[in-house]
Amino acid sequence: MPAEFSFELRVCAALESQWPLGDRDTEFFVARQLGTKRRRWDTLILEVDPEGFAERAQFGGKRLDPNLLFVCQHAPADWQYYRDALPEGEVPWRYVRETIHRGAARGVLEKRKRSGRIELHRKQAYPDWLERIIAVENKPDLDASAARALSDQLERDVALGLADEVWVATESGERVLYEEMPVEAGILVFEDGALDVRWHPRALTPEQPGTRILDRGSEVCEFEYVTAARKSKLRAWLAERAYERGWRSYVDTMRPDCRHFDLKRDGDGYVPYCHAKNREQTAGECSGSCAEFSPEPPQWRQLGWPIEGGPGQTVKRVLDERRERERGR
Repeated sequence: MPAEFSFELRVCAALESQWPLGDRDTEFFVARQLGTKRRRWDTLILEVDPEGFAERAQFGGKRLDPNLLFVCQHAPADWQYYRDALPEGEVPWRYVRETIHRGAARGVLEKRKRSGRIELHRKQAYPDWLERIIAVENKPDLDASAARALSDQLERDVALGLADEVWVATESGERVLYEEMPVEAGILVFEDGALDVRWHPRALTPEQPGTRILDRGSEVCEFEYVTAARKSKLRAWLAERAYERGWRSYVDTMRPDCRHFDLKRDGDGYVPYCHAKNREQTAGECSGSCAEFSPEPPQWRQLGWPIEGGPGQTVKRVLDERRERERGR
């Protein structure tokens, strides 16, 4: 059974090739290890409106942070004083001014100064490109204790309703463990590169207020309500971060410049492999503090490796190109 990190990468690759798991036809892309301040998901599938998704590309490959997203969403079509153009109270004006300067520097809006006042207008309207968010928790070895812990996480996800659907992906076929899961969560069994639906999820309601469970005591449960407007903002921020990163972002936190680093083809994707350990490794293991870390020798960058850099740069380039293809397909 693979480690959870390797399992996660394999599930992501399978989702990219096999989603949606039914007769629906939709455009989508997959991201991994993203979330909010209180919750991080293993995998997110973002279903998108094709036209809106194409228009989002005009704002560049980097994410729009919450302040910049706010300005881009409300920037007027014609020149206007920024305090008249933007809603008041959502972002302090001192941050708005700095954000307008950053947005102009990035080329996503235009600014000018008239009579000492900052005016702005948009270059293009920010599109409503996100349709659905599907959250997937990956747990290859779903034993009894793991099922109980995961059940608590999924019940919180269902109560909040930030995603449109929540799923569990596992290699375990023991149906008795599925009984621990909330009925609203779907169950996927991943075997031999294929995804098999064992339980279909119920559709959640992100457009309605949700409940954030804060603490489950033995006698009382602490919770707070989350408005639909707040959930809408959280979903937009998640979408922007996912657009920038994509699931192959693991290469940004590992050391492909190590002479022992390699990528192993597995199904529809790649998993990182360490020749020093002779096994797949996790992002936590593969770092500059690893005892086996050995930088690529300079000679490798001069002996016929593709155009620029050694194997490490080639690895980064391959994964970045695949990520770009997912954005633009």
